[in-house]
Amino acid sequence: MPIQPSVKAVLFDLDGTIIDSAPDLHAAANKLLTEENRREISLEETIGMIGDGVPKIVERAFRATGHYATDNELKRFVGRFLEFYEPNSTKLTRLFPGCIECLKRLHEQKRYLAVCTNKPFNATSEILNRLDIAKFFTTVIGGDTLPGIKKPNPIHLLSALETMKVSPTNSVMIGDHANDVNAARAAGIPAIICRFGYTNGPAEKLQGDLIIDHFDELPAAFNKLGFNS
Repeated sequence: MPIQPSVKAVLFDLDGTIIDSAPDLHAAANKLLTEENRREISLEETIGMIGDGVPKIVERAFRATGHYATDNELKRFVGRFLEFYEPNSTKLTRLFPGCIECLKRLHEQKRYLAVCTNKPFNATSEILNRLDIAKFFTTVIGGDTLPGIKKPNPIHLLSALETMKVSPTNSVMIGDHANDVNAARAAGIPAIICRFGYTNGPAEKLQGDLIIDHFDELPAAFNKLGFNS
């Protein structure tokens, strides 16, 4: 009987997985839209725009209000959005229930932890520090860390594993978006979906390997995936 692999590395998405960041993203988007004489968008609309990085949030926010930004406009809008967002990125943002306990437990178990997000690196690092969870992570890969590489490109995840010197066969991806599942699948990594995140519909439609409703379920999820606890 083959020996079951162990989980040596856990890769986490950020928005909608570790943090409930939609309220701060929503606030920044509406400040920008108001400044540009566009209507405000709802929190629900904002949640549907999250997952592909800040430029896509900004582009989608303007499209939702009837304006298709040019490349030059989008560059300016993104810069302005970040001016609104980055100083206030943890004003309303909170960790999802059970997250801090989960991170502590995994860290105590000597597992390598990484954040793999399409959010810009500087904004990501600032949030991790402000929420006092940066200390748990061995590496952070943002949407601008690798030029031109964002999820669902598997290189985004594989780069984190290479930094940690861990094989995909000893790794798990935890996320809430199709980009997380597709990147993990292409990298040969099982994907666990957080139902409480920004899945934009039933979590089942993402076709991940497992779904959890709370971080307390993670140890059992590892076992269900065939890993040795």
